[in-house]
Amino acid sequence: MSFESLGLSSPLLRALSDLGYTQPTPIQTQAIPHVLHGSDVLAGAQTGTGKTAAFALPMLQRLAANAGERSGSRRVRGLVLTPTRELAAQVQESIREYGRHLGLRSTTVFGGVGMQPQVEALRRGVDILVATPGRLLDHLGQRTLDLSNVELLVLDEADRMLDMGFLPAIRRVLSAVPRERQTLLFSATFADEIKALAQQFLRNPVEVQAEAKNSAAHTVEHRVHPVDAARKRDLLLHVLAEDSRRQTLVFSRTKHGADKLVKILESAGHKAAAIHGNKSQGARTRALADFKSGRIVTLVATDIAARGIDIDQLPAVINYDLPMVAEDYVHRIGRTGRNGATGFAISLVSQEESGQLRDIQKLLNREIPRHEIDGFVPTLPLKMTGPAPKGPARGNQRPPQPRQPRSAPPRNSTHGHASRGRAPSGKPAARPRFGQG
Repeated sequence: MSFESLGLSSPLLRALSDLGYTQPTPIQTQAIPHVLHGSDVLAGAQTGTGKTAAFALPMLQRLAANAGERSGSRRVRGLVLTPTRELAAQVQESIREYGRHLGLRSTTVFGGVGMQPQVEALRRGVDILVATPGRLLDHLGQRTLDLSNVELLVLDEADRMLDMGFLPAIRRVLSAVPRERQTLLFSATFADEIKALAQQFLRNPVEVQAEAKNSAAHTVEHRVHPVDAARKRDLLLHVLAEDSRRQTLVFSRTKHGADKLVKILESAGHKAAAIHGNKSQGARTRALADFKSGRIVTLVATDIAARGIDIDQLPAVINYDLPMVAEDYVHRIGRTGRNGATGFAISLVSQEESGQLRDIQKLLNREIPRHEIDGFVPTLPLKMTGPAPKGPARGNQRPPQPRQPRSAPPRNSTHGHASRGRAPSGKPAARPRFGQG
C-alpha cells in the first residue's frame, strides 16, 4: 500500500516525499479513503499509530478542493478540537507541513497565552483552526471567531476530552458549527461514552480501528516493581540510576507530587523537569523542548499535561503512581514502544494500589510480570483482590541486568518516522513541535 493508492493529491504526495514518508500506517490506510469520500468516521487508534496524518491529510485535500468556492475573506472551514495545548500545537505543525504546497492557512488557539495574537491571526483569516475547547469558547463568547463556515470537524483524542470534563464545551462548540458538516472522531478507546458521543454527533459513521480495543503495543515490555509506599522515591532513584542517560517519562498522580519528585531527582544529580496544569504555557513548552533535545533526561508529568507528548524512540515510561482509571495506563505507556520500536513500561506499585493494578491487568487481559528488587522488597507481599486476569501468569521474577537504551528501528521501517522512508505518525520527529502557531 502506498499514499498514491489512497487517492491523495499531488501537492500532498509532494509534501510527504519532502518529509521522507513513503508508506501509510494501518490507521491511515483504513481512514483516509473514507474521509476523502466525505463519510463521517469513528476511528480507534492508539497514540503513535499515525492518527494525526489519518485525518489531516484528507482534510487538507478536501478543503483545498473547495477553496475556490469560498467568498470574501478566509473563514474557518476545518476545525480540530484537542484536549491539551501541547497536542494542539503539535497537530497544527503537522497540518502546516503536510499542506506546505496547498496555500491553506492554519493556526491554533489555546489557553495559557494571550488572546490578542490569536485574535489578530483569526482576523487575518485561516482555513483550518486547531483549538482546545476552553479557549475556543472564549473566542466565541467575545465574538472574535465565526464557525458558521465549518465543513469538517475533527474531535481528536475524544476519550481524553471526556475524561477532562469537556463534554459540555464540546456540545457548545457543536451548536456553533453547521449541521451539514463532516465529522471525524478519533479515540484511543471505544468506551461506551465514546459510542454515545458518536451516535449523537456523527451521521452513519464508518468505524475503523487499527488496534484491538484498549490494547497496548506489543513492542512494550511491562514490569511491576512491588514496593512499600514509603520506599517509592528511593526505588525510583535506583531504577533511574541503572542508566542515567536513558530518557524517561515519569507519571505522577498529582501536580504537587510531580514538583516534589523533580526536587528529589535534581538533588540526586538528575536533569529533570515537571510538566502539569499549574505550569505556565512557556514553562511547559520549554520543558518539552528540553526533554526532546536531551537537555533534560527525566520529565515528570501528570496525565492531563502529558497528553500530546510525542517523543520518538522514548525508551521508558515509569508509573510512579498508578492511574486511578485503568484506560489511562494504556495512554501513558503509549509514549514508548511507538512505530515498531521497543520500550519499557515500569510501574512502582504499593499494596495500596493493588486494586488499580488488578483493573489494569483485567483491561490488558494478562498479568504483568512482577520483579522484586533486592533492598526494596515490600514488607508484605503484593496481594491482588478480585479474579485474576486471563492469560499466562508470569509470577514474581528477579530483575534482569540493567539494559542500555534500545537501538532505533532499522531504516525504511514501515512504522517508524524518524528517518527517511518511514510513515508519518503526525509529524517529523527530529525537531521540537511545541509552542508554534
